[in-house]
Amino acid sequence: MSLLPNNLAVLCADAMVAVERYEAAAREAVRARIAPAGRVEPALLEREQFAAHGFAWIATYVAALGQMRRWAEAGEAGELECAILLCGFGEYLAQLKGGIAVSQVEIVRPADLGLDASELDTPAVRTLIAANSAALRVRIAELIQDALDTGAFGDAALGDPALEEVRRQFRRFVDSEVAPHAHGWHLRDELIPLPVVQRMAELGVFGLTVPEEWGGLGMGKLAMCVVTEELSRGYIGVGSLGTRSEIAAELIRAGGTEAQKKKYLARIASGELLPTAVFTEPNTGSDLASLRTRAVRDGEVFRINGNKTWITHAARADIMTLLARSDASAPGYRGLSMFLAEKPRGSDADPFPAAGMSGGEINVLGYRGMKEYEIGFDGFEVPAENLLGGVEGQGFKQLMATFESARIQTAARAVGVAQNALELGLRYARERIQFGKPLLAFPRVAGKLGWMAVETMIARQLTYFAAREKDEDRRCDIEAGMAKLLAARVAWSNADNALQIHGGNGYAMEYPVSRVLCDARILNIFEGAAEIQAQVVCRGLIECRN
Repeated sequence: MSLLPNNLAVLCADAMVAVERYEAAAREAVRARIAPAGRVEPALLEREQFAAHGFAWIATYVAALGQMRRWAEAGEAGELECAILLCGFGEYLAQLKGGIAVSQVEIVRPADLGLDASELDTPAVRTLIAANSAALRVRIAELIQDALDTGAFGDAALGDPALEEVRRQFRRFVDSEVAPHAHGWHLRDELIPLPVVQRMAELGVFGLTVPEEWGGLGMGKLAMCVVTEELSRGYIGVGSLGTRSEIAAELIRAGGTEAQKKKYLARIASGELLPTAVFTEPNTGSDLASLRTRAVRDGEVFRINGNKTWITHAARADIMTLLARSDASAPGYRGLSMFLAEKPRGSDADPFPAAGMSGGEINVLGYRGMKEYEIGFDGFEVPAENLLGGVEGQGFKQLMATFESARIQTAARAVGVAQNALELGLRYARERIQFGKPLLAFPRVAGKLGWMAVETMIARQLTYFAAREKDEDRRCDIEAGMAKLLAARVAWSNADNALQIHGGNGYAMEYPVSRVLCDARILNIFEGAAEIQAQVVCRGLIECRN
């Protein structure tokens, strides 16, 4: 690399001034289109969705570059870290200037927002873009070629030896008890074995962020990200087992009565109770205001009637966080309530052995280790004392309070999947010999791997930033949305590139990369599809943080 680290630091600082000006210009251009009176007008937001979501991506890129600059200043700035920083800045600056791919068929360019990107025409920006060469990506690949043995994909800059030890502990667990078996679980389409779940419970996965007074480890969201990333690096299903416990514990801790906290938090933290989230309904998707499942009070119970779908790990779960409409007269979100609905564990033969409850498995491409289900409720009873918080009509508000943590955790899962894809691609490129040399010796293969390492670090640092904001008890719905938005795209991109490196073998089901491709695809959909994330980010930046 021709640039000295101190020169690189100055260039990045100067470039940040330019991109922040550009983001401000983009914000004002979009605000004029969708919030001319100061508040976002839904009809205008829908009409200008392409520009609005494009602004969300611009803001996400700017936030990502800011976190990469912070990362480089906080960690070990060796040759690899400097190369990652230079490549990341150069590529994202070029995309900000020329166009960001918000999907495989949609590119947002400055003109789509009525901008000319003149704010980005600075010496620092031009220099960084020019330095982002194919040779630089090949050099990054050379620097990580032994990382499968050493783990040296770039210093994560966690800034806490305890968290580094947590990472090492879970990496050992994953390498010995998850990674060797994950593809078999996928191919056989079977649930993650209970001994593995029990081992995760012993390691504290399910109570990681539950306060110590309620039986958990009392760690922060950054620790949750480290653990989730390592687990998902082995298998997304294992990384996702903690999601349901995270959501349930957060719901109960933040919105439950004291009796509910005493009854459930310690049992969830220990892994005694495995939760599942029962929110989505057929034909509603992200439109929670249209939920139709009813909860009708009948003495000391509520009777649940309706249908739910895309319920992960539902058969094996012991308790459901169930969102239903308890007040049919209240429109939209106001009539929704959250219930802590206990159920017996089911089996493949009889997934829902409970009165008033039936359903079956949804066959899916990937993300198989916990299975997906649809559930029908016909008079299913939930004790009235299990209404979360003891007050009706608070369900949507209670659920929204968990979205920050859930989306941060999902972003961490995506980073783990991205890292898995990178490692699979690198291993194959080192071992596969073609034309008398390993695939890694070919520039376009090495270039792919180099960029995969760069963008995985970008997604990681943006996710850590959101987690740190949450740990500092600062509102971070926008930051969490950005992290999930970017990390999900990186996971898919890495998986696709890793499969390309495998060539025809990657398309064979016997190779784990085929599983990772299927697993990666769901990340852009659940916990809020990419379009929903972009909507959240845009609206928040335009309206809530003027």
